[in-house]
Amino acid sequence: MAFRVFRSEEGLSEKELFDRICKGDEKALEFIYKKYYRMMTKLVITNSGTEDEARDVFQEALVVFWQKARSGNLVLTSKMSTYIYSVCQNLWRKELERKKRLSNEERDTAETLDVDTAEREQIIARCLQQLGDTCRKVLMYYYFDELSMQEIAEVMGFANTDTAKTKKYKCKQKLDELVKAQYSEQDFLD
Repeated sequence: MAFRVFRSEEGLSEKELFDRICKGDEKALEFIYKKYYRMMTKLVITNSGTEDEARDVFQEALVVFWQKARSGNLVLTSKMSTYIYSVCQNLWRKELERKKRLSNEERDTAETLDVDTAEREQIIARCLQQLGDTCRKVLMYYYFDELSMQEIAEVMGFANTDTAKTKKYKCKQKLDELVKAQYSEQDFLD
């Protein structure tokens, strides 16, 4: 009955615990989960995360730890908790970056040209005509045809979506400058 040892924290060294995980002992992994749960989830919660996100990140970190340990490719040069903590940090950092990207894309999608009246539409249309062909097409595809950045990149022959985003941003700035230079705020007030 090798698993009795896991009932007492003092009864097993970290090396013995790690060796058991390397051999596929799921009870050892379960012990690690319970032992480090609070510390690992606190990392996410104190860095703009929810309890659910924290649990997901910790579970994903444990899967990474388990797979590397089981493959025999993991050589611990620090405590297990330090290694798992750094995996959690990296996973949470990636998740925050992903959320930020999604937030920026949603903001771009929500950003629309203010064309409530026929007069405003005419002002925008006149300024659009003054833009170069590429800018005009990118803005038309994005704001009027509601194409995604990926679709615009493909239609326009851009290298990737980042190029399309950059082009859309610069073209939108040019359009804004044209509108501001040629029309006063009064033209846009009801």
